[in-house]
This record gives sequence, C-alpha cells and structure tokens, in this order.
Amino acid sequence: MDWKKRQQSDPYVKRAREAGYRARAAFKLLELDDKDRLFRPGQVVVDLGAAPGSWAQVASERVGESGRVIALDILPMEPVEGVVFIQGDFREDEPLAELEAAMDGRRADLVLSDMAPNISGIGPSDQARSIHLAELAKAFADDWLASDGVFVVKVFQGEGFDALLAELRQDYGAVRTRKPPASRGESREVYLVARNRRA
Repeated sequence: MDWKKRQQSDPYVKRAREAGYRARAAFKLLELDDKDRLFRPGQVVVDLGAAPGSWAQVASERVGESGRVIALDILPMEPVEGVVFIQGDFREDEPLAELEAAMDGRRADLVLSDMAPNISGIGPSDQARSIHLAELAKAFADDWLASDGVFVVKVFQGEGFDALLAELRQDYGAVRTRKPPASRGESREVYLVARNRRA
C-alpha cells in the first residue's frame, strides 16, 4: 500500500485531524502518558525534534498554563500556543543559551525525544543514525533533566538498541520499553521511558 492510501485509511490520521493535532504521533504520546503518567500540571517539558509540533501540542495541554513547554528542532515549526520554540541544533551554543533563558533557572521535569533520521532505505545506516539521535537525546537529558524527572526517547530496535538500553538501565532506576497502539505494527520503533535517575 502506498503512503497516500495508508494515510487515508489510517484511523489515527483521521482522529488527529478531528482533534486538531498536527500529526498522528500525538496519539503515541497520549497513549504513553495514559500508561506511564508522564505529565503533571506545572511541569517544565523539553521536546527535542519537535516539528511539526503534535507532541508540543499534547505537552502544552497536559501541563496547563502553570507549566512551560520548550520545543527545539533544526526545522521550522508553526507556533503552538503556550510553547516556546527554538529553531536550531540543541548541541550548539546559541540554541542552548536560548533554552537556558527559557527554562528560567529550572531543570526539565520531562525530556521528550521523538527524533528519527531521514530514512534512506539503507537499513544499517538508518539504524545507526536512529541510535545516534537517541544517544544525543540521552546526553541532553543527562545535562538538563531534574533528578526526579522522566526521559522518553524513540528508538528503533536493531543494532545498538541493547547497548543503549543497558546504558539507560545503568543511569536510571526504572526503564520501560513501550510500543503504543498508535505506533504502526510494522514499524521497529519503540519508546524507552526512563525515570528514577541515579545521582
């Protein structure tokens, strides 16, 4: 089935349109939250690789007006109400300085990463890039996450997955592997939910 037909027949695409979400991926985060209780009102949330913005939309709704959502991406993103958007590479000084200012002296209660590489179709190369992005997100969480915070990262199962999982288990007291129902069955993507960060 080609992409267009799959989109047209996908119930999550229809639900996203009806709910005003920018992408069906919103439901992956909603389902993760139902299972793992990620959000609380008033949290500081950082959304890495945020464009087109559906995760930022969900985060903003869930943390409410007392919370703060900061979204970063190297791609442009249409504004989301209640979300601070920083365009740039989060490894570079300027976007990091903007992030620091936006966080206003606080640490993140929740770091989210739904980053995925542009798929080339060359399996081993795509897998390596997926793991690399997950490792970059983890390095970011190491620097910015509060000690009682939660880190959620998308990763593809394959070469490098077990090593990343072992690394997370070393650094966090509890690590869960989740495949939300909105994640397509044929996709190798899973989400790792890590909490109880070790000092």
